[in-house]
Amino acid sequence: LKMTTELREDEFELYDLQVVVEAIAGNCTCAMTVGDSVFLRGGKISMPEGADFCLYALQSVIPLLPAKQRLLHPADWMETDTRALCPDPGCGLTMRVDRLQKRALKHDDVSPIGWQD
Repeated sequence: LKMTTELREDEFELYDLQVVVEAIAGNCTCAMTVGDSVFLRGGKISMPEGADFCLYALQSVIPLLPAKQRLLHPADWMETDTRALCPDPGCGLTMRVDRLQKRALKHDDVSPIGWQD
């Protein structure tokens, strides 16, 4: 698969992601509301000022995020599946992972081990 920009030999691209609360079908005891979100930019998670996001809901989506940041084969299920559920069965919270823009990163900015070692 081809990247969209010319990158230096030590660079790679990742999508920035937004994890959005899409629906709540039960009783969310963490007071989440539809539209609440958290962002992943490079390797850093952030939220809008003053916002909260349920740790238990977030932990169910975290394992998926590194794959969602990368350009995948069009037939790969990670390319098409975008939703995850809170692990609390009474909550019924559904989150959607949206890809935003791509970000070029340098290997040495994210790892202390040389990329050609």
